[in-house]
Amino acid sequence: MAVWAALRAHPLRFPFSRWTPRCWAYLLVGGLSGVLLLAVLALLLALGLLLSVVGVGLLVLLAVALAGIPAGAVERWRLRLVEPVPLPDPHRRLPGAGRRAVVRTRLRERATWRELAHAALAATVLAAASLGFTAALLLAGAFTVSPLVVWALAPETVMLIPGQAVAGPLAALPFTAAGLAGLLLCAYAGALLTGAQVALARLLLGPREDDLGRQVIELTRSRARLADAFEAERRRIERDLHDGAQQQLVALSMTLGLAEYELRDSDGRAVQLVTRARGEARQALEQLRALVRGIHPQVLTDHGLAAAVAEVALRHPIPVTADIDLPGRLPQPVETTAYFTVTEALTNAAKHSGATAIAVHGRVEGGRLVVRVTDDGRGGADPSAGAGLAGLADRVALLRGRLMVTSPTGGPTTLRLEVPCSGS
Repeated sequence: MAVWAALRAHPLRFPFSRWTPRCWAYLLVGGLSGVLLLAVLALLLALGLLLSVVGVGLLVLLAVALAGIPAGAVERWRLRLVEPVPLPDPHRRLPGAGRRAVVRTRLRERATWRELAHAALAATVLAAASLGFTAALLLAGAFTVSPLVVWALAPETVMLIPGQAVAGPLAALPFTAAGLAGLLLCAYAGALLTGAQVALARLLLGPREDDLGRQVIELTRSRARLADAFEAERRRIERDLHDGAQQQLVALSMTLGLAEYELRDSDGRAVQLVTRARGEARQALEQLRALVRGIHPQVLTDHGLAAAVAEVALRHPIPVTADIDLPGRLPQPVETTAYFTVTEALTNAAKHSGATAIAVHGRVEGGRLVVRVTDDGRGGADPSAGAGLAGLADRVALLRGRLMVTSPTGGPTTLRLEVPCSGS
């Protein structure tokens, strides 16, 4: 805690530093807010118990269970008086979620119940300690200024000791000394009490490693579900194009061929138009087949990564040397990610690098698939300039892999992919 660190660093100067009034303000606000919180919790609890017989009280008791969330937010704000580093909110962010979803999620989070426990302590034990300290501080302050009080009022009306009036301002000087000693003691006691409350707040109101671990696991699973859903949707589009539009274009091309055959003896312009339409239908069919292969090539499903990369290398406008030697088939997510990483690298090299040769090398090393794509182009590639490699990097990260690009000015450019062969 910052206040305890300041106390240990300069114990003699601490009572005269800025930390003393900040600790006093922290405890004073805590005492007042604790009393208010106790009243609110007691009222809600009483209403919930009284109205529970008609069912409405369950909603009030639910409000009691969730009351720690706003109380925790107020406490984290109050910590800024004595803590330079803000305490993070331990709850997950739920953008766009409805009220019921938010309530269900909050009730399942352990942070909600830790905040409720802190609210109960803040409304009772911590509030009592803060109010007791505030009373001692006010008493020490009153003793310190007692000569002024005696001077301003008639001496016989001021009784600093029960049953005995003070004779005059000079007679109140011993009380001033006692008040100054009390203020000095309050400086140290306030620091200790503040540090204890800050430690408790950080324990109950801040995020914990197990909470963060569960959030990371849930986020990873969510990303995996999204990736699987995207893959399933891509396969569906591929199937619809292959079985629907592609077959219709084949039928159209055959129909145009029959029409061309029937009009073979005609000399009119109709034969030329039918021939032209048949050529355009054939070209559209080839483009559609290329699109289907780009969505998910059948050779990747049937024969694996090496065969799929070899097929891409044969169609590439730049000479590509493919050297992929694998011990066998890899998990489908690994092969798919590696394939699209290679095709994206080859596409970028053809568009931007000015390369004359590209080499693709792939091996399994230490249980990880390692693929390198190297071109002899001009270099200077920026992976952040386009969304292609950025999206692939996200997919690789989902598989606990790495995607690295090395592209000094003047070349060569090397893309290195490392993915665990487990595929998870």
